[in-house]
Amino acid sequence: MAEVKAGIINITGYIGMELARLLHQHPKVKLTSVTGRSAVGQKVGEALPHLDDIKLTIKTELDKVDFVFSALPHGESAATVITMLEQGVKVVDVSADFRLKDATEYEQWYKIAHPAAKYLEEAVYGLTELNRDQVAAARLVANPGCYPTGAILALVPAVKAGLVEPDIVIDSKSGVSGAGRALSLTTHYAEVNENVSAYALEGHRHLPEMVQELKRLAAEPALSVTFLPHLIPMTRGILTSCYAKLKEGKLAGGKKGGEEVMKLYQDFYRGEPFVRVVSPPPQTKQTWGNNLCLIHPAVDSRTGRLIVVSCIDNLVKGGAGQAVQNMNLMLGFPETTGLDAPAVYP
Repeated sequence: MAEVKAGIINITGYIGMELARLLHQHPKVKLTSVTGRSAVGQKVGEALPHLDDIKLTIKTELDKVDFVFSALPHGESAATVITMLEQGVKVVDVSADFRLKDATEYEQWYKIAHPAAKYLEEAVYGLTELNRDQVAAARLVANPGCYPTGAILALVPAVKAGLVEPDIVIDSKSGVSGAGRALSLTTHYAEVNENVSAYALEGHRHLPEMVQELKRLAAEPALSVTFLPHLIPMTRGILTSCYAKLKEGKLAGGKKGGEEVMKLYQDFYRGEPFVRVVSPPPQTKQTWGNNLCLIHPAVDSRTGRLIVVSCIDNLVKGGAGQAVQNMNLMLGFPETTGLDAPAVYP
């Protein structure tokens, strides 16, 4: 296949920047066109000095390309995505516009009518490890949210095996970049520094994604999920802790039960290039800048609960890296192409 020409809609957001960084080193794809409303007319290196090697001008519209990443906000992305599809261009949409299959639920959580509901059934939810074949055949992939990526990967092996009761608690802690680049009081340095805060106690927009995908894969679809996100004073990373009561008789008691859970997870993710089931509980810095999801399952034998901890970089596996992983499949490239960099540590 000849070198693929790729475009990024909205390079000036954090995910757009990460897409540009990853695509710049991709051996089979060339970034040839970018847009960004806040920096139209500027060279990429003027607006984003760390990407000065990308010799492109930021425009209002993309030039002709073979593949598009849309990194616009929800509600704005759909119209652009439809235009690209009508031109025969494959798209990974990084917004939330095509993640939920139910347009009514989208309206409930995002407070706007869905701008392109007829495409919801066609769009493939791009959690690559779970939907690999569908992603490879798709022309429109909805990139998952950052919180759902870590949470779903942490829970699916246990949920699919029918190992846990349907009442699940997901507790996530995210760096500030997850809120995007727009200025707000809640992400102001003086507000975030030396501080930890919970938010969206009545329900976060990423919750319906988690429920939708876990129910689709669950041995018993009647799940009840509580999700509580926290903002912590760091730039990148999400640490997710999941808790669920184990079903009676599903595991041996004591240490043996923990060994059985570890083996279940290792078997489930065996051969996956970007999921590692690790023995010590993972840390966010161990995924900084790369496309890995690190997972550690454990059993609290005193309470009979499963505890699963996962870590991702919210801008890579939780965003741009996952998008490139999906693109690779959609274009018939090896899934790991351009994504094999190790984490930056410490």
